Amino acid sequence: MKNVSILGSTGSIGANTLAVIRHHRDKFRVSGLSAGHNMALLREQIAEFCPAVVSVATAERAAELGQLLDFTTDVDIVYGQEGAIHAATLPETHLVVSAMVGALGLLPTIRAIESGKNIALANKEILVMAGSLVTKLCREKKVRLFPIDSEHSAIYQCLKGNRKKDVRRIILTASGGPFRTMSWDAMKYMTPEDALKHPRWKMGRKVTIDSATMMNKGLEIIEAKWLFQLDLDKIDVYIHPQSIVHSLVEYRDGSVMAQLGAADMKISIAYALSYPRRINVPADTRLDLTGSGGLEFFPVDHERFPAVSLAYRAGRAGGTLPAVMNGANERAVEAFLDKRICFGGIIPLVGEVMQAHTVLPEPALDDILQADCWARERAETLITERIDHCPLS
Repeated sequence: MKNVSILGSTGSIGANTLAVIRHHRDKFRVSGLSAGHNMALLREQIAEFCPAVVSVATAERAAELGQLLDFTTDVDIVYGQEGAIHAATLPETHLVVSAMVGALGLLPTIRAIESGKNIALANKEILVMAGSLVTKLCREKKVRLFPIDSEHSAIYQCLKGNRKKDVRRIILTASGGPFRTMSWDAMKYMTPEDALKHPRWKMGRKVTIDSATMMNKGLEIIEAKWLFQLDLDKIDVYIHPQSIVHSLVEYRDGSVMAQLGAADMKISIAYALSYPRRINVPADTRLDLTGSGGLEFFPVDHERFPAVSLAYRAGRAGGTLPAVMNGANERAVEAFLDKRICFGGIIPLVGEVMQAHTVLPEPALDDILQADCWARERAETLITERIDHCPLS
């Protein structure tokens, strides 16, 4: 029996993780949950999975949850960042699913690693912000990082049993999002409602917007650098609209290995939970190859999707620049969802914040957190004081 704590249990990854666990109660037990503000869903999760500890965003949410728990339970309700850390470091927990959105997941995940927990990583921002620190800490604590992102899970599987020195390159695939075939002039004024209509994946709001700008793929480039300890010049991106080939590894003998599957996160979640074994997943995750049609691959148009170029730049510079890129992007996406800037203003804003930053080459954790805070404040200043980010009426 493997005890699992889930950071971000009411989000898309958290809900899918619980769906996998629901089918394998003989193999997994939920020891801790951490959520934000969706108390109604969290109440249902507590009733079904009976965790020992549950963390929520604020003291007010903790009080609200306590009122909602109209059934007998011994759950310990905590809140805030310290609450999430508590849920991630329970003595009985074997594996922590890190699925909190954005930078909020960094410290709880680091504390989980420090306490010797293996990590199933869905929060790519953690390695973007602090890849060097996190991977070094994993080595010191002998902790395993299992990727949950479908692209990195695919690469993880394609590398298994092969030598890293034989890898010529890895290829991350991207759907291209909802605006893949749209002109820039049409795309830049798309609304949040338009951008949230992803053609293939059902994901949270922030990651769906990142997919539309392709910043999501930019973050994955840096994540792959740290997960697989590869130079950035060995990491490519292809647009693959069908989202069937989740990523590929090309070896120096010309062989290309790919992992295929339905566009369903339960597949990579199940692999991360059960590694090195494989377990059954719900039947709706089966891929019908005969009905899938052709497979297409296209190069990325860096002029239409400059987020990918920004990510390569941040990854090569290293230091605090990836954290600045991530922090500015999080604030820009929030502003877009609030209709304070247009879609076309997101990535230029991120680039401007990056340009204004003085990179600290070898940052400690506090330096990374300060850079993240600075980037958010700088982005907010630009959003508030200027009118050239095309705010929506």
